[in-house]
Amino acid sequence: VGCDRSKNLVDICGEKHFQAFVCDALSVPIRSGSCDACISIAVIHHFSTAERRLATIRELARLLRPGGTALIYVWAMEQEYKNQKSKYLKEKNGSKNKEKEINTGTAQRPLSDQGPDNSSQDSAWSDRLLNDLKDESCGAKPVADFRLPVHTNRTSFHSQDLLVPWHLKGGTKRKEEGVDTVLVPGGSKESQELSPVFHRYYHVFCDGELEAVCRSLDCVRVQKSYYDQGNWCVILEKL
Repeated sequence: VGCDRSKNLVDICGEKHFQAFVCDALSVPIRSGSCDACISIAVIHHFSTAERRLATIRELARLLRPGGTALIYVWAMEQEYKNQKSKYLKEKNGSKNKEKEINTGTAQRPLSDQGPDNSSQDSAWSDRLLNDLKDESCGAKPVADFRLPVHTNRTSFHSQDLLVPWHLKGGTKRKEEGVDTVLVPGGSKESQELSPVFHRYYHVFCDGELEAVCRSLDCVRVQKSYYDQGNWCVILEKL
């Protein structure tokens, strides 16, 4: 059984005849102790405070039966580990080839690998997110005059808390409120469209951080902790 915050993604699962439903990872409507195993991939790094990230792992553990296991993946701050670049960094060269194809009109626009410039719209997005973080920070100290950096895709991380640009495939001729837009290159002027750019919040984890959070819970035991292609990963066992 799968669950996701995005209704559109859940609808796709339904079309493929998979069992899935919409929910929040902080409150999963499944009976405690009813799962043999749980998987959380690329979810916890979207929560904006340490308290929420811990609560998400505690909720994951609640679902497990005694002896059940959970696998967690989060994005790593260290995209180069033991002198090896992650797949994320290695794909930078491949993305340039894709962009060349776009410019010649021979390929559809993929998810863009280049982040937007630091414009006033970036600042507006950062300010809006900061206000949300202050409102929902579970008592965390407010940060004065701080703006989250906007990450440049396919590059190393310089901050643990940041915004990552996501360019939608295709485009739209209608400029949506609160969303940056970029001109899709290639083709005639009539065929060029505006493609929305959304900024998603990430907290990228440093070496040992995810394991330390998991070890702070007395209801689970860390079976294994490892690095995998730009991600920190743990396998937990419910006690």
